Amino acid sequence: MEKIDFKKILKNLYSAKQKEEFIEVPEMQFLIVEGKGNPNTSKEYKNAVEALFGLSYTIKFMIKKSLQIDYGVLPLEGLWWIDDMKNFIVDKKDDWKWISMIMQPEFVTNEIVEKAIIEVKNKKDFAAIYKVQFEKLTEGKSAQVLHVGPFSAEGPTIQKLHKFIEENGYKLSGKHHEIYLSDIRKAVPEKWKTIVRQTIT
Repeated sequence: MEKIDFKKILKNLYSAKQKEEFIEVPEMQFLIVEGKGNPNTSKEYKNAVEALFGLSYTIKFMIKKSLQIDYGVLPLEGLWWIDDMKNFIVDKKDDWKWISMIMQPEFVTNEIVEKAIIEVKNKKDFAAIYKVQFEKLTEGKSAQVLHVGPFSAEGPTIQKLHKFIEENGYKLSGKHHEIYLSDIRKAVPEKWKTIVRQTIT
């Protein structure tokens, strides 16, 4: 049985420092669900996360059985935006549009995803399973920083990252990206770790 730790292999993408840095994000493939509204109160968001993890673990065990490869499911990620990103602020989440997603290794194919969706539908009645898409995403040149603390305290971290981008002669491009490194069911909010990432031009 081959064991793969993608967090180590992709360390520059799934770890960050509390000091702003530039990175190059390659094309990767994700299971995604798109929606709108405050993630703290939206049932749609909760359903999306449930479906994404349920499907990701089903795929993991299918791969383990068929390809003899064992790997850890990657963290939950989110793309967030509003129609005018200049007005993107943390305390107005009801206006946010979002894509919730989990990265899938390159050996995961459309065929595997389709089989896993059927299996999940037969075993679990996830409300958002019919919304899940399997897509490629390329962000390219980006800036990122690690935020430690509750999501409600991200405002200064985001502003600091945007300032870093502008001071280095770049402009914000595309969507606000977050990668959730902590299990919020177990860790206290003060210790939650989130990578805050922004594509740039």
